[in-house]
Amino acid sequence: MPAAKPTARSIIRSLEVSRKRHLFLTGSRGAGKSTLARQLLPLLADAPVPGFATHVTPQTCVTLQDLTTGRSGIIGAATRSSQPGLGMRCLEEGFLSVGIPALQAAAEALCAWALLDELGYLESSCAPFCASVEALLDAKRVLAVLRKQDTPFLSRLRSRPDVFLLDLDIPFPAVGCVVMASGLGQRFGSNKLLADFDGQPLIQRALTLAGSGLFAADLTVTRHDDVQALCQSQHRPVLLHSEPHRSDTVRLGLSALLQQCPHLQACLFLPGDQPLFSAESLSSLLLLADPHAIWRTCNSRGVGSPVLFGRDYFDELLHLTKGGGSEVLQRHPDAVHLLPCPDCELRDADTPAALAELEKSLLHF
Repeated sequence: MPAAKPTARSIIRSLEVSRKRHLFLTGSRGAGKSTLARQLLPLLADAPVPGFATHVTPQTCVTLQDLTTGRSGIIGAATRSSQPGLGMRCLEEGFLSVGIPALQAAAEALCAWALLDELGYLESSCAPFCASVEALLDAKRVLAVLRKQDTPFLSRLRSRPDVFLLDLDIPFPAVGCVVMASGLGQRFGSNKLLADFDGQPLIQRALTLAGSGLFAADLTVTRHDDVQALCQSQHRPVLLHSEPHRSDTVRLGLSALLQQCPHLQACLFLPGDQPLFSAESLSSLLLLADPHAIWRTCNSRGVGSPVLFGRDYFDELLHLTKGGGSEVLQRHPDAVHLLPCPDCELRDADTPAALAELEKSLLHF
């Protein structure tokens, strides 16, 4: 299965809750950085966005165009030994006559955002232009495309604390997923995870999310033979157990995932009975994964699940008592961050009536 990619809307959601000021896209040649930037622009601003775009004529030159005036200047010229995209020598005149004025005009424009597409070794070679880029970052929010190159200027930009950096080669860190499927369904009256929901078992949507290609590893942890059989029929990893507590599901699931992928940076605990939790919300949550943080979902009714625990909290999760992951949340309130979600996404099917309400919500979702 090819690696899943984040959608433009999930990136915007992650950016806004991260409280970062700027959004930088990087990745190898052909990763789709500029294409994604164009998809993001309408979601960031409802007016034309100032800034610049560069254009490469292989083995000839690189031009920089002011997005507002349309003026262009040559910023790089090929040398005799140039290969396509390489060996260009910097022409400062293009930066001075077109690039810097474009940045200065963008800083003064009414639009809250500016677009810089793209920044690479040529742009790093002109010190006055670099200074103007950094001045623009102090003046307004910037969507920038960065080449995956190692220059002091690009390294300085990538390391800014106000930058949300998305590497399209590896958009999601190594995150594990435990599908929580051990509930006894006492209020429901039967195993709710296999109750019909829109023509499928209720748990099917969680299984689909877990197997969507977003995770380094996933595992469904259950007490139910029939849930195990469903997972096996779909060749989905599953662990059957008979332990009594919710904390056992957490411990068993995380321990098994770490044996498979010791390098996990975070682990998501995904309820099996929230069928309206969306792929977009999942993608937004995983883009925020941080080994030092805990991210959980919330809606207008308060905080909820799923919860994404960073690696720093794995040891505590592996030594829980009966209370489950809430013990860790209570011990580290300053580490907990929230991703708002639509109300219906965090609702579970505790009773047949609740399940019927969820199916009604599906019609408008």
